[in-house]
Amino acid sequence: MVKRQFDYEQQFQQFQIKLNELKDLAEMTNIDLSDQIKLIEDKMNNLRQEKYKNLTPWEKILLVRNPERPTTRDYIEFLFDEWIELHGDRYYSDDLAVFGGIGFFEGQPVTFLGHQRGKNTNDNIKHNFGMPHPEGYRKVERLLLQAEKFNRPVITVVDTQGADPGIGSEERGQGWAISRVLMTLSSLRVPIISVVTGEGGSGGALALAVADRLLMLSNAVFSVVSAEGCASILWKDTQRVEEMAEALKLTADDLYKLGIINEIVEEPLGGSQADFEATAQNLKNRIHLIMQELVKKDRKELVKERYQKLRAIGILNDGIL
Repeated sequence: MVKRQFDYEQQFQQFQIKLNELKDLAEMTNIDLSDQIKLIEDKMNNLRQEKYKNLTPWEKILLVRNPERPTTRDYIEFLFDEWIELHGDRYYSDDLAVFGGIGFFEGQPVTFLGHQRGKNTNDNIKHNFGMPHPEGYRKVERLLLQAEKFNRPVITVVDTQGADPGIGSEERGQGWAISRVLMTLSSLRVPIISVVTGEGGSGGALALAVADRLLMLSNAVFSVVSAEGCASILWKDTQRVEEMAEALKLTADDLYKLGIINEIVEEPLGGSQADFEATAQNLKNRIHLIMQELVKKDRKELVKERYQKLRAIGILNDGIL
C-alpha cells in the first residue's frame, strides 16, 4: 500500500513521550539511567537527521501537504514590516485562493502575491484548497501591472497543487488567464523574486514562478503535474505514485541540478512547520541579498536576462534535455 501521510514525525514524538516517561520513572525510583537515556536520545537524533537527509520524493510531497505547514500569509506577516491586502480582479470577483497586496520589505515598497491555502477543512474550503480560479489570476495580472506602474519589485510565493479544474473556471477562461500572467511576468519591467514554499503543481504554480530568481525551500516540490495525476494518465495506476514522484524530478535538489531554480533555502529538521521562524528568517536573508542585487539593474537588462534565463531551461551543455 502507498503511504498517504507523512507520519515519521508523529512516530518520533511518540517515542520522545515514552522516553520522557522513562526519565520520570527513573527519577521516582532513584535509578540512575542517565547514561543509557543519553545514548538513546543521541541514537534517536542521529536517525532523525539521517531520515530527513534521505527523504524520497514522495515523502517530500507528503511532508509539504502537512496542514501545519506555514502558508503564504504566514510568510508575508513575517517578511514585511507593514502590508495591506488588495482584493478583486475588477471583472468578476475576489478569489481567496490568491493572496496579494503591497508591503514594505526592509523599507522597500514591494508587491506580494501568493497562493493561499487553508489550515483546516473549513479554511481550505474558503480558499478552495489554494487552487485559484481565473479571477485569481486576473487579480495577479492587475497587481503585477500596478507594480510596474509604480516601480515596485514583486515577491511571489508558490504553494498550490494546481489551478482550479472545475467547469466554471474553464468557462471563465482559466487557460487564458494563466497565459496572460505568464506573458505579463515575462516582460515586467521590475525585479521579480519567486519562492516555492510548499507544493508547486502544474500551470497553476508556474503562473507565479516566472521570475528573475526562483528559490525553493529544501523540502518543497515543483512539477508540471502531480505524481498521482501523472501515474493515472501514463500508467493508469495511482498505486505507482512513489515511482512516478521519483521519475518527475520534482525535488529542490533535482531542479537545482537541472538549472530550473536558482537557490535552495534550507529547512530545519521536521520541515518549516517544525521551526517556522528559523525557516522564514533564512528566507528573508536570501531575499534581502537578492533584492539588493536586482534593484540596481537596468530595467531593459533585467527583462533581457529574464528572457535568456527562461530560454536556457531544458538546454544542457551536450544538447537538448
